[in-house]
Amino acid sequence: MYVCVCNAITERHIGQAVDEGMCSLRELREQLGVGAECGRCARHARECMHAALGGGSSLAPAAAAVGLCAAVPAMEAA
Repeated sequence: MYVCVCNAITERHIGQAVDEGMCSLRELREQLGVGAECGRCARHARECMHAALGGGSSLAPAAAAVGLCAAVPAMEAA
């Protein structure tokens, strides 16, 4: 499903970005453009990122273990 219509970003794009090591909305915005135009997608993009970090991303747990994703523990607690 499309998350960011302005930049044609889907849930799959966000999941792939998380698998590549992105773990913050800021990184998604800088690399994919999510939320950079109108900003209406930011909440859903964050939800998709949280789902990818907590459910099935192969890199996120490893990145958190070595301190690459400081946001991961906070997201799991939320």
